[in-house]
Amino acid sequence: MTSPFPLLRVPNLPLARIIDFMEPNELVPLSFCSQKSHSVIKTLRKASCDEHLLVGGSEKNVLSILFKNFGCVLSTTDSAYISSFQKEEYVKLGGQKVRVKFHRLRNHLMTYWEDKLTGLEAITDYVIDLFNIDVSEVCISKYSFKMIEWVNSRQTTPLKKIVYMAMAWSPCSSEDEMNYILRDCRCSSKILIYSEAPPNFRFLNNFRRIDCLDISNSKWVTIDNLLSMDGIDIILGSSTLTSTDLNVFLKHWLSGGCPRLKLFLARIDTVDVSQLLDGLVHNAVLMMNRRNYTSPFGYSRTLTSGVDIRRADGVTATVCYQQTGKLVIAVWPETTYNYN
Repeated sequence: MTSPFPLLRVPNLPLARIIDFMEPNELVPLSFCSQKSHSVIKTLRKASCDEHLLVGGSEKNVLSILFKNFGCVLSTTDSAYISSFQKEEYVKLGGQKVRVKFHRLRNHLMTYWEDKLTGLEAITDYVIDLFNIDVSEVCISKYSFKMIEWVNSRQTTPLKKIVYMAMAWSPCSSEDEMNYILRDCRCSSKILIYSEAPPNFRFLNNFRRIDCLDISNSKWVTIDNLLSMDGIDIILGSSTLTSTDLNVFLKHWLSGGCPRLKLFLARIDTVDVSQLLDGLVHNAVLMMNRRNYTSPFGYSRTLTSGVDIRRADGVTATVCYQQTGKLVIAVWPETTYNYN
């Protein structure tokens, strides 16, 4: 029988190396063992420059804290889901004693709360303090919507990414939620809206500067909305924009509008090429070869047909309507910046 390894008695230099080799989902349970283990991890661990902390609140039953490259490190669920036959184990979180269980299939600690959102706030506070890291991304639903403002109120660095997910029990966001995401919330880079907007919803403001905007159901997006956007990647699913609308947008881009654009993609029913290229035929060169294009945010498309149009400053865009029903505008050259 082997004896336990006295980890916390190891000198600081080799101990720091050991801690750096351990993954976050291993360090979190270790941090609960004692005040010393918590202090050692907090002071000795060196964070990787590419670490991204995600608060995942899109599920109704389980809310989680994840490191993008390592997976979940701590989660919370309703206390009603724990079996009374399981061994009771507790840790101190958010100023109270909280029941926990190590989830062997998910390989992380699960905490149990009467109010899961209170639990999510407590485990988020714990993880950002332990690892000295800000939250980069929140994935929320109607149930956990307030987490956007809660996270932003606790850090000076704005969120890089917000994902709003529709649930089967709540497929439609409210008008206030849509306006808050599009107009008011602090998010520096990427917003993904994977839900339906309320019936007859209209966004009456100009769009603020959003590097990447991905809307899965964009029937409410008008040409006026589109002309006010200043984005790098603009992705519109289920769009009601017409060929004439897109012709207006192309002329807008050619005259210097939406200057940062690298990829525009809209799923539309049909495209009338004559309307799309009205007034632009003199500037359109038929694309002769198949091309692959990847945007700064990682959206990849294969362009098999279309035309190239050139702006006055020499920048070229390929306009391509694909058989899948997607109208693509890809601006060259491709950029290699990693915004994710």
